[in-house]
Order: sequence, then structure tokens, then C-alpha cells
Amino acid sequence: MNFLKNVLAAILGFFIATGILFVVFLFVISALASTFGDDEKIIVKENSVLVLDFKEPIKDYSKEVYFEDFDYKDKDFNGLSSILKAIEIAKTDDKIKGIHIKSSGNIGGLAMASELRQALADFKSSGKFIYAHNDFITQTDYYLQSVADSVFLSPMGELSFRGLSSEILFFKEMQEKSGVNMEVIRHGKYKSAVEPFLENTMSEANRLQMTELLNSLWNVMATDIAQNRNISIENLNNIAHNLEARTAKLALKNKLIDGIIYSDEFEQILCRATNTQNISDLDFITINKYTESVVNKARLNRPKDKIAVIYAEGEIIYGKGNPEVIGNETIVESLREASEDESVKAIVLRINSPGGSALASELIHREIELAKKRKKVYVSMGNYAASGGYYIACNADKIFAQSGTVTGSIGVFGVLPNVHRLAKDWGINAEQVQTHNHSLEYSIFEKPTETFIKTTTESVEMVYNTFLERVANGRNMTKEQVNEIAQGRVWSGIQAQQNGLVDAIGNLQDALQFAASDNNIESFEVKNYPLFKMNFEEILTRFGVRVKTKTLKEELGDEAFERYQQIKSISQQKGIQARLPYNISMN
Repeated sequence: MNFLKNVLAAILGFFIATGILFVVFLFVISALASTFGDDEKIIVKENSVLVLDFKEPIKDYSKEVYFEDFDYKDKDFNGLSSILKAIEIAKTDDKIKGIHIKSSGNIGGLAMASELRQALADFKSSGKFIYAHNDFITQTDYYLQSVADSVFLSPMGELSFRGLSSEILFFKEMQEKSGVNMEVIRHGKYKSAVEPFLENTMSEANRLQMTELLNSLWNVMATDIAQNRNISIENLNNIAHNLEARTAKLALKNKLIDGIIYSDEFEQILCRATNTQNISDLDFITINKYTESVVNKARLNRPKDKIAVIYAEGEIIYGKGNPEVIGNETIVESLREASEDESVKAIVLRINSPGGSALASELIHREIELAKKRKKVYVSMGNYAASGGYYIACNADKIFAQSGTVTGSIGVFGVLPNVHRLAKDWGINAEQVQTHNHSLEYSIFEKPTETFIKTTTESVEMVYNTFLERVANGRNMTKEQVNEIAQGRVWSGIQAQQNGLVDAIGNLQDALQFAASDNNIESFEVKNYPLFKMNFEEILTRFGVRVKTKTLKEELGDEAFERYQQIKSISQQKGIQARLPYNISMN
């Protein structure tokens, strides 16, 4: 009888599990079907207003993914490059009457916001309007919206204008209490990525660089806002110091906005600007839809000559990359394809990275050297091109950074978790058997040996010296000169230019135009890399990661989720790292 019950239970369990898997499979297939479905033709109607409402975080790259098992190529239209192109086309599109900017909180950083501002300023030169109306405006969003003809806030709305900050958590005391330690080996007195594990407070060297960096970035923001809003930088600083923009009335009093109105009143302003009677006479098209429409049309007329733009976005890892991280294999493959393509006349490497694996950075650096034997390679820096991100930039023929780019951080470190004190407290004893003296390189259950510390320190020093050599050779400097501005020190784009780490202040378009002029190219098409290849198993894995990420973000909230990501990133680092030590809050 028990046997029969067990058999029936097993059969029932099998069918339940199969049913669950089938439901999950249908769910995934449904999601994929929406991706692979026929493209709906997007029609831009007369009397259209272009709505800048960035509902998803903006990436540099409008990535292309090739799904191998389906023989299908999918293109994302939420990349900065595509958005900038769309705004440029909208300037002369008679159907687009103006732009409405909505606050989103999804603009990644100061450099990205600056590129968008420049595109909007160019759009304004056509005589078309740009208006912003929101219930809440973050600081980065306000930096972007300050270029508008008018900025409006709803009566109960808020404007965040408080200056820049960076908060660093320190774990030394927690390690002492928990028995879980991070063994740290570093080079560079400013390499503050590992300082939280060594100290309970911020070092003077780190506080110095943080203060100078934040002041430099804030000056970029304040200068641009002051020019557009006709407010002195001194007044802007007073407003930020005293939080005198926190309510709609205060923001209006201090001239940061132009009016306090409800959305229906804003609709009347749009009607007057477009000479229409009713809001129903206007058509609102989102930037994503418009971008998809105009980019597809732009593909019809293609010049013969091409300039390759290779996007290196995210943390640098050893191995294969994906749309979220830079893998040396993926970037190396892109560099080879671009350098061997006869229609490609020049290469621009667009970097938006805080760094990562030193080994992966070195392998990418080497491939750039090989590519330069065939054609010139230029670099355009986005929000970040720091540490490993600068490593892969330093040997370019010309480097462009933006005023608000965070770069430098020429330094390396190694971090390893160790639980030998915790294991001892809990009565855990690890025994090892080995054939040679150092067969077991490292155990988290044992205190690091002098030999291990010595050899790892030698490795860190070797990588740091190699880093210095790469920068010295690429920038035509001596190692001593590089060392003076290195040691993990972080710089803004303006500071980096003053120190000889970059050649010019400019955006991606500036880099492309220079590359064209430098290579006598009259007209060109941009050919984007990399093309990410994914099979069905990788699709399912990434689908699961997205679901997990969304769930965690909803449960933890934005700030706690950011902390979780930082700790997770540190815990998963392998090998010697060349990485930016912190994040900067623009909002």
C-alpha cells in the first residue's frame, strides 16, 4: 500500500513539475515572441510633439543582439547615440513642432546629460520650442532641463538641487566583530577602493581627491545652468547650500523654474505654441518610437566609407562580454573585425567604464596596438573611463573626454575574503594535504602566509608598473611623470586634460568628426560594434537575471539596491583589479 502511495506521489509530483515548467516555458516564449514579432510601422503624424521620457536607464550603445538559435537580429533604440541622432533629425522634421522633457531619473551621469543638453541646444536653434513640465525633478534631470525655453513644476512638486555627494561605507570594525576579513593588497595612496576594509574613517588623501573631483564636476553643472537660466554661479551655490529650491514656490522665487502649473494648464501652453485649438489636435511621440522610425529611414542612404564605433560599456571582466559588461573576448573580436574591414577607415572606441579586471584590460590594450598598425584608433569617453577604463584608452591616437567625465584612477589592488577567525570561533578546522610547499595558493580558512602576501604584492606591483608604462608610452610621458598623477588619483575630464591624460574636451560626435577630418573622409556611415551573440540558454539565463534584479530593486528600494550591487561586485572580483573606487550621486 505504501509502495503504491509512493508511486502515485512520484507520478503526481512529475506532472506538477512538468506543468510548472510548461507555464514558465510559455511565459518565456511569449516574451520572446513580442521581441521577435513583426515590426510595427511607426508613423510620425502632423503636429507632433517629441516627448523625452526616458523610462529605462539610458545606455551609450543602442545594442544589437543576434539570437543564434532563431537566426534573428534585434536592435535596441534606447542608446544615447541613436537618441542624439533622432534629436538632430527632429530639428528639421516639419512634423515635429517641439519637445516636451519629462523627468525620469534615468540619465546615467553628468557626461551623458551634457551630450543631451548640447543636442537640445542645437535643436533650439531651429526656433522650435523645448518645454519641461514635471511633478518632481531630480538634480541631473534639472541639469538637462535647464536648457529648455521654460521649465514648469506642478504646485505640489519638488526640485532636488543640493550639490553633489559621494558616500563611502567602512567595514573595518564590522570585520573585527564578525571574524570575516578582506585581505587587501594595493598600490597607490589614492586607491580608495579598498580603504573601507582597512580603516574606519576616510583618509585625508581620499578626502582631498573626492573634494576636488566633486567641486570640478559641480562647476561644470553650475556653469551650464547659470548660462541658460541667467543666474550667477554664486547664487546657484547659495540655493544649493540652503536648499532653496525644495518646493515649487522656492524654485520659482529663485528663478530655477518659470511657472507653477498643473498638467492641464501645461497642455494649454502646448496648444498656444503649436497654434492648435485642442490638445487632441496634437500627437505625442516618445523618443524611443521616434528614434526607431528615423534610424530605420536613415539606413536607406548609406555612404561607402565607414567609421567604426566600438562601445565598451560596463565593468571590465575576463572572458566574453554582454550588453551589461565589457569582456575582453568581445572587444578584441570587434577590434579585429573593424581593423580588417576595408570599408572601415577609422575606429572610435567609446568607453563608459569604471574599470575592472587588469588582465582583461591588458589584453584589450594589446589588441588596440595591433589595430593601430592598420588604421587610426580614437577614444571618446562617456560618464566614466577610469582605472581599467583608462588603461584601454591610453594608447589611442587621440583621446576625447567630456568636462564631466570621471577618469584617471591609475592604480591597482587585490582583495580576498578570509574567515579564519570566524572558523576558529565556530570550531571549524581546515586541514590541507599538498605535494609541494605552495600547492595550495590560498585558503579562506587560514591566515595568509608570508609567501602568499609577498607573491601577491609582487603581482600588484608588476601590474601597476605595467600600467604606468602603458600610460607613459601612450601619452608620450615618462613613468615618473605618470606616477605623479597616478597612484589611484581620480580626475574630471577638465583636470585630466590639464594633466595630459586626455587631448581634447569633446563628445562622441566631436571624436567622429575629428576622425573623419584626420583621415580625409568627406561622408561616412557609423558602423557600431559589438554584435552580441546569444543562444537560447543564454536568453533564459538573462531573462532570469532581469526578473531577479527587478524583484530585488522593488523590495530593497533604489538606494539599498545600489549598495547591494556594490557589495556584490566587490565579492565577485577575481584577480588583480584596476577599478574606480566609488560611485558619485548626481541626484
